[in-house]
Amino acid sequence: MSSNTQGTNEKPKEKKASRLRRDKFVTSSEIEIRSSYGPTDWDSASRFATDLGAPGEFPYTRGVQETMYRGRFWTMRQYAGFGSAHESNARYKMLLEKGQTGLSVAFDLPTQMGYDSDHVMATGEVGKVGVAISSIEDMEILLKDLPLEKISTSMTINSTAGVLLAFYIAVARRRGIPADKLTGTIQNDLLKEYIARGTYIYPPNASMRVITDIFDYCSREVPNWNTISISGYHIREAGSTAAQEIAFTLANGITYVQAAIDRGLDVDSFAGRLSFFFNVHNNFFEEIAKFRAARRMWAHIMKERFGARDDKSWRLRFHTQTAGSTLTAQQPENNIVRVTLQALAAVLGGTQSLHTNSMDEALGLPTERAATIALRTQQIIANESGVADVIDGLGGSFFVETMTRELEEAATDYITRIENLGGVVKCIESGWIQREIQQAAYSYQRAVENKQEIVVGVNDFVQDSHGHPEVLKISEATAREQITRLTRFKEARDQKLVKSHLERIRNAAKSNDNLMPLFVDAVEAHVSLGEISDSLRDVFGLFRETITV
Repeated sequence: MSSNTQGTNEKPKEKKASRLRRDKFVTSSEIEIRSSYGPTDWDSASRFATDLGAPGEFPYTRGVQETMYRGRFWTMRQYAGFGSAHESNARYKMLLEKGQTGLSVAFDLPTQMGYDSDHVMATGEVGKVGVAISSIEDMEILLKDLPLEKISTSMTINSTAGVLLAFYIAVARRRGIPADKLTGTIQNDLLKEYIARGTYIYPPNASMRVITDIFDYCSREVPNWNTISISGYHIREAGSTAAQEIAFTLANGITYVQAAIDRGLDVDSFAGRLSFFFNVHNNFFEEIAKFRAARRMWAHIMKERFGARDDKSWRLRFHTQTAGSTLTAQQPENNIVRVTLQALAAVLGGTQSLHTNSMDEALGLPTERAATIALRTQQIIANESGVADVIDGLGGSFFVETMTRELEEAATDYITRIENLGGVVKCIESGWIQREIQQAAYSYQRAVENKQEIVVGVNDFVQDSHGHPEVLKISEATAREQITRLTRFKEARDQKLVKSHLERIRNAAKSNDNLMPLFVDAVEAHVSLGEISDSLRDVFGLFRETITV
């Protein structure tokens, strides 16, 4: 017997609790994370059929396709565009040669805001944050030698989405490619522009009218085109939480679907071509759960709220981009690690296509070397990690299933609050959604400043900079060449024909006529993007944000 315990009155020593790194562990959505999870947190026996089901089956928690990546990998769609159409065309060819499987076009700010490159408002911005496209000639150069009938093209464009799609259709026609053979996506999501990004032109109701015109036209003429990419990406970049990203994105989706139904469209005629665009942030498990929760919520919304009968209408298909707001100018090589973890979360969450940010994007537009590393990141995950060999590999995890449910509950609560306040448009006009995002962004910034959140290389593990990484710079000569070519293009046109097309567009904007066929006819007659946008400005006016505090 041990002499120090037998025959004495000493009490057993209490085990001291281990010291924790934090008093409380929470996600971006303020969901508390317990130290571990078990069967009592997620009743797999009762919840499997209702909450999970099989991959490719309602409610699609486990993925929208039966085979997922065992059939084929997600589309590796690197977002690119800068300077002139010539330069961007060369970058697209380079990316395709290195294994990219879809195009994703970035446009410069004038193009996004409906100004031609020769407009005074375009001064200093031509080709800076994307490619300058003012005319069908620009679009022809951008797409030169690219097999439009074989590749899927995504265009990140909103206020001028209808005009850019018209350019694309017109270029395909010139090559003898019918519109029903074209596949791709236009972002075309104006509600999130009012909420988070700011490249809007017209008031919300006018924007909704143009969006539903595009839905209607494409359902008949371009049936394989995704007519909108309902975007949570920019909402998250503005500072929202994961739960807010789900809620505000799906609330926008509800608004678009209702607007199309109010227009007289059958829900199943367009819902299958809706797509979504999400951010993927740093909290690995929360992001995986976010995608699963969003899929499940949308399936129930479409089936039960809108009465969609086609199972394609129930499926939330989405593109993902890694989080630009998490990239740092300090120690930019660290961004490769951040992007890798984010991309892995997107794949484990079941994305249909993916863009991986380049390590130098906090400094400028991606260099060719950085863009190649970003693409190789996807290819390594796809071909070397093994995660694509099993569907929903984290499905059934007590933690992931609990997090999925808790995010769904938090997002559903937000959607209910939005509807009680009169819907998305009213919440935008009052500034309520914007304030919710701003408060979340402020809370995160305070956490970084107080070192409650560590950003490696920024507020901890800081080191002196070593050298200056290569940065891609756009020459001012690019803008001059673009403007010179555009001037020649406009001078060579039939000016009377141009005026006639613009008058037709103005008259249609004043009525209920669909604008899309007129856009296609106009760009084929060499009417420019800025001229079409100006004609709509004449009728619709401009939106000026006013927020009631």
